[in-house]
Amino acid sequence: MITFIQFLITGLRLGSVYALIALGYTMVYGIAKMLNFAHGDIIMVGAFTVIVCVNMCGLPTWVGAILSVLVCVLLGVVIERVAYKPLRKSPPLTVLITAIGVSYLIQNLAFYLTGGLPKPVTNPIPWISDTISVFGASTKRVTLVTPVLTILLVLVLVWLTKKTKIGMAMRAASKDFETAQLMGIKINSVISFTFVVGSALASVGAMLYFTNYPNVAVTSGGMPGLKAFVAAVFGGIGSIPGAVVGAFIIGLSEELIKGIGYSTFSDAFTFALLIVILCVKPTGLFGEKVTDKV
Repeated sequence: MITFIQFLITGLRLGSVYALIALGYTMVYGIAKMLNFAHGDIIMVGAFTVIVCVNMCGLPTWVGAILSVLVCVLLGVVIERVAYKPLRKSPPLTVLITAIGVSYLIQNLAFYLTGGLPKPVTNPIPWISDTISVFGASTKRVTLVTPVLTILLVLVLVWLTKKTKIGMAMRAASKDFETAQLMGIKINSVISFTFVVGSALASVGAMLYFTNYPNVAVTSGGMPGLKAFVAAVFGGIGSIPGAVVGAFIIGLSEELIKGIGYSTFSDAFTFALLIVILCVKPTGLFGEKVTDKV
């Protein structure tokens, strides 16, 4: 029973991290109708920023966390302005290939700067890295903090999209891109703001995710990024609640599969789930069917 509780709590933590990352995918797709496959590499950059600031420069952890968010936000805006903005009216395949190219560019730059060697996480974030006991199960405090923080951030994001002017502009653009432009909405500003929010959430997710890992490598953002993308598709890409629900389902499923002794197949299950959901319900759990206008 204690083992089951431990895997359940860990699954909630993992699902929460996937949710933070998946929100970046679903928001960008919902507004710009493009898949930013460089999003996983922003996670890696966020983790490396904390390591450089704290482990190498000796800065306080909270300073490293703030700088990580700022660096990820800046990187997200630069990627959008340099790589995606010129292709706004290009075919989706062109944008997709560009996104893959940006991903490999970031990885190779990181490989050059780090020498390709994993960087150890020698100074974990204090307090949340402490070990505690929950119903007899031993875990780190970050395991409990992550779901709570994720829910709070999602509530703030929902408030932002429902109650603010920029949020209404985002919802208008997601419903009808061309009409929103005709109504005077500055689409470029809305898309840039979406990248800002998505990159900031990815940075927070990176800090929470790598707290439980001994080191960070150049390719460390690839797998959590892919699984977060699967979560976004599973829940209905473009839907904020869908991304969160899909992420929690995938996180819990992975950890429960490990709990019953089939950890080798935990990753395979995630991608098999993607195939099944695309065959059965291509729009995802909360996705809306889009009809082309003639």
